[in-house]
Amino acid sequence: MNAASLVQRLAVNAQVKRLGVGAQRVVKVGFLGPLSGPVRSWGLPGLNGCRIWVDWINRTGGMLIGGTRHNVQLLAEDCRYEPERAAEGARRLVQDHGVGLLMMHGGDTFRPIQDYLMSRKILTSTLLPSDLSPDTPYLIAPSEIHPLYNVTAVEWLARNRPDLRRVAMCSQTDALGLPSLATYRAAFAAEGIASVGEIRYAPEATNADEIVGAMLAGNPDILCWCTSYEPMVHALTEAAFRSGFRGQIISCTADYYRRLIERTSVDFMEGFLFQFPDFDDPELRDKAFFFNRPAEFFAEYNQRFPDSWSAVSWEYVATLDLWHAAVEKAGTAAPVSVLAAMKHGGLGEHAFGIAKWAGSDLFGNDNALIGDWPVVRITNGQARIVAFGSVAAWLERHGARLRKEMRVLGLMWDQRHSSVSGELRIAAGSD
Repeated sequence: MNAASLVQRLAVNAQVKRLGVGAQRVVKVGFLGPLSGPVRSWGLPGLNGCRIWVDWINRTGGMLIGGTRHNVQLLAEDCRYEPERAAEGARRLVQDHGVGLLMMHGGDTFRPIQDYLMSRKILTSTLLPSDLSPDTPYLIAPSEIHPLYNVTAVEWLARNRPDLRRVAMCSQTDALGLPSLATYRAAFAAEGIASVGEIRYAPEATNADEIVGAMLAGNPDILCWCTSYEPMVHALTEAAFRSGFRGQIISCTADYYRRLIERTSVDFMEGFLFQFPDFDDPELRDKAFFFNRPAEFFAEYNQRFPDSWSAVSWEYVATLDLWHAAVEKAGTAAPVSVLAAMKHGGLGEHAFGIAKWAGSDLFGNDNALIGDWPVVRITNGQARIVAFGSVAAWLERHGARLRKEMRVLGLMWDQRHSSVSGELRIAAGSD
């Protein structure tokens, strides 16, 4: 590997700590995400994972920056996935606390405050590369490339179940749902799987039975939930169970899938495909992934925060890992220098291996780290990785098709730029 792994750095840090007087300074990291409300499963579990990471780093002496030890201080703000609350949280984290890195879920909470963050050159991470544009030079998507990785499960399904030829899809109409819908459209079309129904619903919708009923009208072999929120994934899956559907279900996420098994059955959930593994998966055990000690992290996470593991429990941690390596390489926490160190050479190491900084053809800049991604299947009540698919290889073959679908829905960066309603005004504070 090109960069030292976290476990190696921790070992070195421990040795340095014994030789020195301990960490005397602090570097601040901001977490601005949904910690409550309907999108909390994509925020709060991520914050919990970050708490473990910070404890691990600080127990071994902190970060070594320019020859000086620094503890990491994690500061969190709950935006509830509401733009106004995100604006308030950003002001506090940036102006009041001076964070060196701001981690966000992204989407509808990022776009109205992007000018505020970019004008101040705040190194900001998002889980949604669809937030990227030429106007976001300090925004990075280093750990999750939603929704691009969704193509890997569709590709695996077509290869392993060629008898399934008809799909019905549903998606909420927001910055998470619509890019996912465009991606699934392109992925299914690339495999010659016909769309026989598409339902778009409001993000606050709760009428799962009605949605599933409309999807089933086309007699699909496959039901696709796209990137529905966790409560709706559960509601839709249970509605499909009640309807008597016994075909294939595919979804970006399946957070708390054991609850779904309890409410439906082991047989019904057999073969359910999604994209996020448990980190005690055997396929992660012996791999030289950048996210080190995945089973140990998974065990500590479940001990400290039981019944809360979700798709994002590890993703913000993966961002912190890359940031940590870049800070120590640059010898400073200054955002511009850290970004340059992070992208030096054009390659980076995310949770599942070496990846390439790319994305200009889709997003207008190369601040997305694109590599392989796991395909996860529920088998006998347990989620297990069945393959790793290459997102980059798929884009090389089908990128034009994806760009076409994104443009149809008004999602390309030039279309999004013209449709942004404007920056939310953030009250000036003491900089």
